[in-house]
Amino acid sequence: MKKYKIFTVLFVTCLLLSCNKQLDLQSDGRITMDQVFSDYNRTRGYLNSCYGYCPAPYMDRASFTDEAQDADDVIPGSKYINWYSGSITSITYPSYSADGSPWGSLYTGIRKCNVFLENIKTATVLATDAEKGQWTAQALTLRALYYLQLIKRYGGVPIFDKPLEINHNFSTDKRATFSEVVKFILADCDKALTYPATQDGFSWNIYDNQFGIMTRAVAYAIKSQAVTYAASPLWSDGTYTWAMATEINKEALSQCIINGGYKLFDVVPAATIAQNPYALYFITSSNDQRAVDKETIYQGGANMQVWRNAGMPTNPGMDKTGPCPTQDLVDSYEMANGEAPITGYSDDNRLNPVINSASGYDPANPYVGRDPRFYASIYYNGAVRFLNQPMGKKVETFVGGTEEVSDINRKNTRTGYYLRKFNNYKSTLNNSADGAVRLFRLAELYLNFAESAYQSVGPDVAVTSTGFSMSARDAVNAVRARAGMPPFAASMTKDAFEKKYRNERRIELAFEEHRFFDVRRWKILDQTDKFVTGMRITQSGSTLTYNRFKFIDRNCSSTKWLIYPIDQAEVDKVIGLSGADWQNPGWLD
Repeated sequence: MKKYKIFTVLFVTCLLLSCNKQLDLQSDGRITMDQVFSDYNRTRGYLNSCYGYCPAPYMDRASFTDEAQDADDVIPGSKYINWYSGSITSITYPSYSADGSPWGSLYTGIRKCNVFLENIKTATVLATDAEKGQWTAQALTLRALYYLQLIKRYGGVPIFDKPLEINHNFSTDKRATFSEVVKFILADCDKALTYPATQDGFSWNIYDNQFGIMTRAVAYAIKSQAVTYAASPLWSDGTYTWAMATEINKEALSQCIINGGYKLFDVVPAATIAQNPYALYFITSSNDQRAVDKETIYQGGANMQVWRNAGMPTNPGMDKTGPCPTQDLVDSYEMANGEAPITGYSDDNRLNPVINSASGYDPANPYVGRDPRFYASIYYNGAVRFLNQPMGKKVETFVGGTEEVSDINRKNTRTGYYLRKFNNYKSTLNNSADGAVRLFRLAELYLNFAESAYQSVGPDVAVTSTGFSMSARDAVNAVRARAGMPPFAASMTKDAFEKKYRNERRIELAFEEHRFFDVRRWKILDQTDKFVTGMRITQSGSTLTYNRFKFIDRNCSSTKWLIYPIDQAEVDKVIGLSGADWQNPGWLD
């Protein structure tokens, strides 16, 4: 036995010695973090890799709201059929929601930001202090952006502010509250904004080959949205009051306007290109270093192919009609004189509207004299298809028309309307001239300020700071003026202002993903998403008859639908580690 042990030791020693040369392998391309952060290009490359984890906004989220009924609801097993029927669990949710379940992707982005922020502190890279500061500010803003996208969807989430060790004890992790995460987001943005607003610092401007980069304006926009959500009914716990939100929104808006040079897009288009500046804005590229588009703060997504994915049967190469605007949305557009055409409904199915006689609305000519944003956003029966061909074809959604309502065909409207917003008259087969959804734009900051201001000091009281004085009514009126709409009247009650403000937000930000989150943070989902309506038009000679109709009830407006379920696989891991169940209310499948 003793000889056997000696032999074993000698054998292992000889084996190790003989393997020394074999273990001295050539590099397989992997390098250490020290090597990354000692090289200028590698350091910048790692920062670039921190980008790209924010869910891209897209037009089809409208189909998950009362803005649209999706034409794919005629396809058996489609995600819209499952969403509208409510037959979704925490396990299947990622397959059917507008953006899947971005939990894992967002945390990947956060991890990469944490790695960058931790290593840049001691980096030996040959870069100026200003450059290091600029990079740090970008990473901080990105991390704040990712956390904002998480809490909008899931509520409070765990906060990680540094890279996790290999032996990290996940059983000790806790979900922070919504307000605690907002505090973290605001701190990240505030720290980013301490770096100088210079070209080689954390600038307002977007320079050559920097499209999509984090800027000072993005940090302010994140702060504005985060605090507005935190003060809203769904998430308010007393930490962030409307008064606090007003101060943060005032700073964000005033900084972007005064120091950043941001302004609402007001370029008047030729009549053959777009109907008004609002329409032109959504088919104008924001990748122009702010030369023309001074409203977009951060785009986020790519140009869409509206002609293909939200087109009409007469579009060459179109694949589907996609999100079809609802009659409910059409009803919400005011008349050009600022009066609401419809003040309510005399029946529970919203088929018999109560007409506001002071508005001038004519039920026999329902599309005449409406808010200019209506014509920029929706194709209706009689709309001119191409503005550069004014004598050309008009949209025909009446029964027997080329774009009539269909209950079986995904290439025809389901509601009597088609999406026009983002749709460029230049768009043709294999062309991506259509517009993109902006994740943040200045109009939202105006509206965020208006919301917190009317809640905290009332509609008409001006909130002031150096070079800035604005009331909630002023802020809304600025947005309306760009659209060519008359101002809100003075001395409205808070309740009357709220109703009109919420409708204004619905119209201005239609099809830009805001409606989905707004009705949830306001806790009115059960009022808005129970069902939607459409319009079927019949023609007899030259007479058109307009008949409203109701879709079957949706089963996706109960309390549980206010927030996403956390990925069930993640929930199961936490249960296994600590016994705690992190799943959101109602999704405990």
